[in-house]
Formats: sequence, structure tokens, C-alpha cells
Amino acid sequence: MMKDQRMRQPFQLAACAEMLWQDRPMDWRAARLTEMGLGVGLWNWSAWDLDALERSGANFTIMNGYLEGRLADEEGATMLLASAREAAQVGKRLGVDRLNLHGTGLGDGGIPIRQQETVSGAMWLKAKDTLHRLCDLAEKEDVVFTLENLNALDHPGCPFASTADVLALVSAVDRPQLRINLDLYHTQIGEGDLIRWCEKCLPWIGEIQVADNPGRCEPGTGEINYAVVARALIELGYHGPVGMEAFAAGDPDTALEAFRLAFSAEPSVD
Repeated sequence: MMKDQRMRQPFQLAACAEMLWQDRPMDWRAARLTEMGLGVGLWNWSAWDLDALERSGANFTIMNGYLEGRLADEEGATMLLASAREAAQVGKRLGVDRLNLHGTGLGDGGIPIRQQETVSGAMWLKAKDTLHRLCDLAEKEDVVFTLENLNALDHPGCPFASTADVLALVSAVDRPQLRINLDLYHTQIGEGDLIRWCEKCLPWIGEIQVADNPGRCEPGTGEINYAVVARALIELGYHGPVGMEAFAAGDPDTALEAFRLAFSAEPSVD
């Protein structure tokens, strides 16, 4: 039965390697996900042996597209562009599909290095300009960036973090080099109403990321009915990447099968 579910899998499934099998080397984790037919997500690529990751033969679907910088001031934008240029080279080396961004650089525990509680109109304009400059870089390097939504409880003081803010920026830039990394775990905490946010963001989605809430573990461990979300995505016409950015409540292999099962849902039939 599981084999049949995999054969009719409607999405491109992946998982964040940094959150699973944390006692194992990263290249082992990447190879294991590849054996399971899943793409591989990374966070801080600078922490890992890139030669070993390259040898793993994994399909790296997403990784951090910068290590430092900010969207909304010139000093931060200069840092961000330089860091993104370096990340683009690493991404091309590993064959990464998408390079991920946030509204500002994040430090330990995901807390913004420079917290910004209010965002002015000038900051919005500067962020839009910075994203256009990143798109120019992406076009030259033949890469794609995504901008991810976060939630204010886990990432206080992160500007442009809400789903609404990310949608506003990406749709205003409206270039193929910049897509939305729609993280439904963060949307659930920040706004809820997941299916309608999927519909609003649909034209600009580059990837959807999932974890259940509370706990940030695999689907089926919390309050989100991901099988219903999956059916809605199919009915909306979305068949792109879905990444499990979640910890395993128990055995990682079991967690990944629960994720795969939730996103093997078929559209409802009237």
C-alpha cells in the first residue's frame, strides 16, 4: 500500500536533514533521505563538509541563501548581497534548487541579530529594492531565491516575517528569481487559515514547508490536518515542492512515512 502511495505522490517531497538523525554525519543523513526518495533541505551549509555533501549524490532542494545581512538598510543590504553571492556559488556546486532568505539575519535560536519592532514605509521601499538587487544577482548566476515567512513568537523582532508581509514583498517584486517559501508551521502560529493563505500565495510559491503545531514535529503529532491541506493544494493545482522542516517525535523513519502519507492525499470527488 505504501508503495502505491509513493507511485501516485502528487508533490515533490523533501525533508530538512539538520532536524533528523542528529547523531549522524550530515552526508549520511543526506544519503539516507535520498535512499527514501526524498529531497534534502539544509540550513547553515557553512557548518558542513561540502565535499562529503557533494559526494552524497543527494538532491538538495533548499538551503540558506545567506549567512548575514538585512533587507531594509543599505549596510545590511550590502552584507546580504555579498553573502548571497557566496551562497549562490555553493548552491550551484551542490545543485540546490532554491536559496532561502529571511527579513533579517538570524542568530542563536532563530532570534534576529538586530531586532526591529516597527517597520517604516522607507524600510519597505528599501527591502523591495534589495530584493530586486538579489533578483539581478540570481538572474546572472542562474539561481532562485525564496523569502520565508516566520512567526513572531519564535522569532521576535524579525521584520517582514508574517505571511502577509512576505506575500506583499514577493508579489511587489514579481520576478521569477524570487519565490515564497511558505512555511505553514509559522503561518499556523502567526495567522492560521492555512488553506486560504496557500491560495493567496499560490502564484508566487516556490516551496511549501510543513511541521505540526505545537511541538514542530511531523504531521499527525499536533493540531494541523495536513491531509486536508494536501487535498486543497492539489485542487488549487499545486504540485510543487513540499518539505518537512520538522523534528521527529520518535523514530525519524516513522516520522517521514507519516509525512509522506499526509501528502499522498488525493483530491476529493463530488
